[in-house]
Amino acid sequence: MPELPDLEVFSHNLQKKLEGKTLKQVTVHSTKLNVSHKELQDTLLGQKLSSVYREGKELYFKFSKGDTLALHLMLHGKLYYFDKTNDQKFAIIELLFDDNSGLVLTDFQKAATPTLNPEEKTAPDALSKEGGADYLKTILAKKKTNIKTVLLDQKIIRGIGNAYADEILWDARISPFSVANKIPGDKLKVLVKSIHSVLTDAQKHIISHNPDIIAGEVRDFMLIHNARKKTSPDGAEIKIDAGTRKTYYTDEQELFE
Repeated sequence: MPELPDLEVFSHNLQKKLEGKTLKQVTVHSTKLNVSHKELQDTLLGQKLSSVYREGKELYFKFSKGDTLALHLMLHGKLYYFDKTNDQKFAIIELLFDDNSGLVLTDFQKAATPTLNPEEKTAPDALSKEGGADYLKTILAKKKTNIKTVLLDQKIIRGIGNAYADEILWDARISPFSVANKIPGDKLKVLVKSIHSVLTDAQKHIISHNPDIIAGEVRDFMLIHNARKKTSPDGAEIKIDAGTRKTYYTDEQELFE
Protein backbone atom coordinates (compact mmCIF):
# COMPACT_ATOMS: atom_id res chain seq x y z
CA MET A 1 0.00 0.00 0.00
CA PRO A 2 1.39 3.45 -0.87
CA GLU A 3 2.23 5.38 2.29
CA LEU A 4 2.84 9.03 3.08
CA PRO A 5 6.12 9.51 1.16
CA ASP A 6 4.78 7.74 -1.95
CA LEU A 7 1.57 9.76 -1.91
CA GLU A 8 3.42 13.04 -1.43
CA VAL A 9 5.42 12.34 -4.58
CA PHE A 10 2.33 11.17 -6.48
CA SER A 11 0.49 14.39 -5.59
CA HIS A 12 3.46 16.50 -6.64
CA ASN A 13 3.64 14.81 -10.04
CA LEU A 14 -0.12 14.84 -10.59
CA GLN A 15 -0.21 18.54 -9.77
CA LYS A 16 2.48 19.24 -12.38
CA LYS A 17 0.65 17.23 -15.03
CA LEU A 18 -2.99 18.16 -14.44
CA GLU A 19 -3.24 21.56 -12.73
CA GLY A 20 -5.45 24.03 -14.58
CA LYS A 21 -7.16 21.46 -16.81
CA THR A 22 -10.96 21.43 -17.04
CA LEU A 23 -12.79 18.19 -16.29
CA LYS A 24 -15.08 17.27 -19.18
CA GLN A 25 -15.98 13.70 -18.29
CA VAL A 26 -15.95 11.48 -15.22
CA THR A 27 -16.79 7.77 -15.38
CA VAL A 28 -17.26 5.72 -12.22
CA HIS A 29 -17.13 1.93 -12.10
CA SER A 30 -17.20 1.62 -8.30
CA THR A 31 -20.23 1.05 -6.09
CA LYS A 32 -18.41 2.57 -3.10
CA LEU A 33 -18.94 6.17 -4.12
CA ASN A 34 -20.57 8.23 -1.33
CA VAL A 35 -22.88 10.07 -3.76
CA SER A 36 -24.74 9.09 -6.94
CA HIS A 37 -22.83 9.07 -10.20
CA LYS A 38 -25.11 11.84 -11.43
CA GLU A 39 -24.34 14.04 -8.42
CA LEU A 40 -20.62 13.50 -8.93
CA GLN A 41 -20.88 14.48 -12.59
CA ASP A 42 -23.17 17.45 -11.94
CA THR A 43 -20.77 18.71 -9.28
CA LEU A 44 -17.41 18.33 -10.99
CA LEU A 45 -17.93 18.62 -14.74
CA GLY A 46 -16.74 21.93 -16.16
CA GLN A 47 -14.56 22.73 -13.18
CA LYS A 48 -10.82 23.34 -13.42
CA LEU A 49 -8.47 21.27 -11.32
CA SER A 50 -6.87 23.71 -8.88
CA SER A 51 -4.53 21.45 -6.93
CA VAL A 52 -3.63 17.90 -5.99
CA TYR A 53 -2.39 17.18 -2.50
CA ARG A 54 -2.13 14.43 0.10
CA GLU A 55 -4.36 14.09 3.15
CA GLY A 56 -3.23 11.23 5.37
CA LYS A 57 -3.25 8.18 3.08
CA GLU A 58 -5.52 9.74 0.45
CA LEU A 59 -5.02 11.96 -2.59
CA TYR A 60 -7.23 15.05 -2.78
CA PHE A 61 -8.15 16.66 -6.10
CA LYS A 62 -9.36 20.21 -5.42
CA PHE A 63 -11.48 21.91 -8.09
CA SER A 64 -12.08 25.56 -8.90
CA LYS A 65 -15.45 25.86 -7.12
CA GLY A 66 -14.07 24.35 -3.92
CA ASP A 67 -15.24 20.78 -4.41
CA THR A 68 -12.82 17.95 -3.63
CA LEU A 69 -12.53 14.43 -5.00
CA ALA A 70 -10.63 12.15 -2.62
CA LEU A 71 -9.04 8.91 -3.82
CA HIS A 72 -8.00 6.21 -1.36
CA LEU A 73 -5.80 3.72 -3.20
CA MET A 74 -6.08 1.05 -0.49
CA LEU A 75 -3.74 -1.93 -0.94
CA HIS A 76 -3.62 -2.37 -4.71
CA GLY A 77 -4.97 0.84 -6.25
CA LYS A 78 -2.87 2.33 -9.05
CA LEU A 79 -3.07 5.53 -11.09
CA TYR A 80 -2.36 5.76 -14.80
CA TYR A 81 -2.42 8.59 -17.32
CA PHE A 82 -4.23 7.97 -20.61
CA ASP A 83 -4.92 9.79 -23.87
CA LYS A 84 -8.58 10.05 -24.97
CA THR A 85 -9.55 6.51 -23.99
CA ASN A 86 -8.60 4.41 -20.99
CA ASP A 87 -7.40 0.91 -21.83
CA GLN A 88 -6.49 -0.18 -18.30
CA LYS A 89 -8.45 -3.04 -16.75
CA PHE A 90 -10.15 -2.92 -13.34
CA ALA A 91 -10.99 0.81 -13.54
CA ILE A 92 -12.54 2.38 -10.45
CA ILE A 93 -12.88 5.96 -11.72
CA GLU A 94 -11.76 7.78 -14.88
CA LEU A 95 -11.20 11.53 -15.21
CA LEU A 96 -11.04 13.00 -18.73
CA PHE A 97 -9.92 16.60 -19.20
CA ASP A 98 -10.53 19.20 -21.89
CA ASP A 99 -7.26 18.43 -23.72
CA ASN A 100 -8.24 14.72 -23.92
CA SER A 101 -5.68 13.73 -21.32
CA GLY A 102 -7.01 11.49 -18.60
CA LEU A 103 -6.31 9.81 -15.30
CA VAL A 104 -7.67 6.44 -14.19
CA LEU A 105 -7.60 4.73 -10.81
CA THR A 106 -7.56 0.92 -11.06
CA ASP A 107 -7.79 -1.84 -8.48
CA PHE A 108 -8.22 -5.54 -9.27
CA GLN A 109 -9.61 -6.04 -5.76
CA LYS A 110 -12.13 -3.20 -6.26
CA ALA A 111 -11.23 -1.79 -2.85
CA ALA A 112 -9.89 1.62 -3.91
CA THR A 113 -12.44 4.29 -3.05
CA PRO A 114 -13.42 7.68 -4.52
CA THR A 115 -15.21 10.16 -2.23
CA LEU A 116 -16.76 13.49 -3.15
CA ASN A 117 -16.20 16.25 -0.59
CA PRO A 118 -14.99 14.00 2.25
CA GLU A 119 -15.56 14.97 5.87
CA GLU A 120 -12.68 16.75 7.57
CA LYS A 121 -10.46 14.40 9.54
CA THR A 122 -9.75 15.17 13.19
CA ALA A 123 -6.52 13.19 13.67
CA PRO A 124 -3.33 15.16 12.92
CA ASP A 125 -1.14 14.34 9.97
CA ALA A 126 2.13 12.58 10.75
CA LEU A 127 4.11 15.59 9.49
CA SER A 128 2.00 18.28 11.16
CA LYS A 129 2.99 20.30 14.22
CA GLU A 130 -0.23 19.15 15.87
CA GLY A 131 1.08 15.59 15.92
CA GLY A 132 4.10 16.38 18.09
CA ALA A 133 5.43 14.97 21.35
CA ASP A 134 2.83 16.66 23.56
CA TYR A 135 0.00 15.23 21.49
CA LEU A 136 1.50 11.73 21.48
CA LYS A 137 2.17 11.85 25.22
CA THR A 138 -1.51 12.63 25.87
CA ILE A 139 -2.74 9.94 23.49
CA LEU A 140 -0.30 7.22 24.50
CA ALA A 141 -1.00 7.67 28.21
CA LYS A 142 -4.33 5.93 27.57
CA LYS A 143 -2.98 3.17 25.30
CA LYS A 144 -1.90 -0.27 26.50
CA THR A 145 -1.47 -1.61 22.97
CA ASN A 146 1.95 -1.78 21.32
CA ILE A 147 3.40 1.37 19.81
CA LYS A 148 3.37 0.10 16.24
CA THR A 149 -0.38 -0.49 16.39
CA VAL A 150 -0.81 3.09 17.60
CA LEU A 151 1.30 4.50 14.76
CA LEU A 152 -0.82 2.61 12.23
CA ASP A 153 -4.12 3.87 13.63
CA GLN A 154 -5.30 6.56 11.19
CA LYS A 155 -7.71 7.87 13.84
CA ILE A 156 -4.70 8.78 15.98
CA ILE A 157 -2.12 9.93 13.46
CA ARG A 158 -2.55 9.91 9.68
CA GLY A 159 -0.21 8.79 6.93
CA ILE A 160 2.00 6.06 8.42
CA GLY A 161 1.69 2.50 7.15
CA ASN A 162 3.31 -0.81 7.99
CA ALA A 163 6.66 -0.38 6.24
CA TYR A 164 7.37 3.13 7.47
CA ALA A 165 6.27 2.31 11.01
CA ASP A 166 9.10 -0.24 11.11
CA GLU A 167 11.62 2.25 9.71
CA ILE A 168 10.54 4.97 12.14
CA LEU A 169 10.67 2.76 15.21
CA TRP A 170 14.09 1.42 14.29
CA ASP A 171 15.36 4.95 13.72
CA ALA A 172 14.03 5.93 17.16
CA ARG A 173 15.42 2.70 18.64
CA ILE A 174 12.06 1.80 20.13
CA SER A 175 10.83 -1.78 19.91
CA PRO A 176 7.57 -2.11 17.94
CA PHE A 177 6.32 -4.34 20.76
CA SER A 178 6.72 -1.66 23.42
CA VAL A 179 3.59 -0.87 25.42
CA ALA A 180 2.54 2.58 24.30
CA ASN A 181 1.93 4.09 27.75
CA LYS A 182 5.27 2.81 29.05
CA ILE A 183 7.41 4.82 26.64
CA PRO A 184 9.06 7.71 28.51
CA GLY A 185 8.70 11.33 27.45
CA ASP A 186 12.27 11.74 26.23
CA LYS A 187 11.85 8.78 23.88
CA LEU A 188 8.60 10.24 22.55
CA LYS A 189 10.54 13.32 21.49
CA VAL A 190 12.99 11.05 19.68
CA LEU A 191 10.08 9.23 18.08
CA VAL A 192 8.59 12.47 16.71
CA LYS A 193 11.96 13.45 15.24
CA SER A 194 12.23 10.03 13.62
CA ILE A 195 8.72 10.31 12.15
CA HIS A 196 9.64 13.59 10.47
CA SER A 197 13.14 12.65 9.33
CA VAL A 198 12.29 9.16 8.01
CA LEU A 199 9.22 10.34 6.09
CA THR A 200 10.79 13.48 4.61
CA ASP A 201 14.04 11.71 3.67
CA ALA A 202 11.99 9.00 1.96
CA GLN A 203 10.12 11.60 -0.09
CA LYS A 204 13.41 13.10 -1.26
CA HIS A 205 14.76 9.68 -2.23
CA ILE A 206 11.64 8.64 -4.13
CA ILE A 207 11.33 11.83 -6.17
CA SER A 208 15.07 11.85 -6.88
CA HIS A 209 15.16 8.29 -8.19
CA ASN A 210 11.61 8.07 -9.59
CA PRO A 211 10.84 11.64 -10.69
CA ASP A 212 7.59 10.92 -12.59
CA ILE A 213 6.09 8.18 -10.45
CA ILE A 214 2.32 8.18 -9.75
CA ALA A 215 1.78 4.52 -8.80
CA GLY A 216 3.37 1.68 -6.88
CA GLU A 217 5.70 1.59 -3.90
CA VAL A 218 9.42 2.34 -3.74
CA ARG A 219 10.93 0.30 -0.93
CA ASP A 220 14.39 -0.76 -2.13
CA PHE A 221 16.19 1.93 -0.11
CA MET A 222 14.64 0.97 3.23
CA LEU A 223 17.08 0.08 5.99
CA ILE A 224 15.01 -2.38 8.06
CA HIS A 225 11.70 -3.18 6.36
CA ASN A 226 13.48 -4.78 3.45
CA ALA A 227 13.35 -8.49 2.60
CA ARG A 228 16.70 -8.26 0.79
CA LYS A 229 18.59 -7.08 3.86
CA LYS A 230 19.71 -9.38 6.65
CA THR A 231 21.32 -6.84 8.98
CA SER A 232 20.81 -3.23 10.00
CA PRO A 233 23.33 -0.53 8.99
CA ASP A 234 25.06 -1.19 12.33
CA GLY A 235 25.23 -4.94 11.78
CA ALA A 236 22.37 -6.20 13.94
CA GLU A 237 20.28 -9.09 12.64
CA ILE A 238 16.96 -8.01 11.15
CA LYS A 239 14.19 -10.13 12.64
CA ILE A 240 10.71 -10.62 11.20
CA ASP A 241 7.56 -11.15 13.21
CA ALA A 242 4.98 -12.61 10.83
CA GLY A 243 1.71 -11.74 12.52
CA THR A 244 -1.28 -10.23 10.74
CA ARG A 245 1.28 -7.91 9.21
CA LYS A 246 5.03 -8.45 8.94
CA THR A 247 7.09 -6.48 11.43
CA TYR A 248 10.81 -5.97 10.81
CA TYR A 249 12.95 -5.07 13.83
CA THR A 250 16.30 -5.61 15.55
CA ASP A 251 17.57 -6.07 19.09
CA GLU A 252 18.96 -2.53 18.86
CA GLN A 253 15.47 -1.30 19.71
CA GLU A 254 14.60 -0.84 23.37
CA LEU A 255 11.53 -2.63 24.70
CA PHE A 256 9.33 -0.70 27.14
CA GLU A 257 6.82 -2.82 29.04
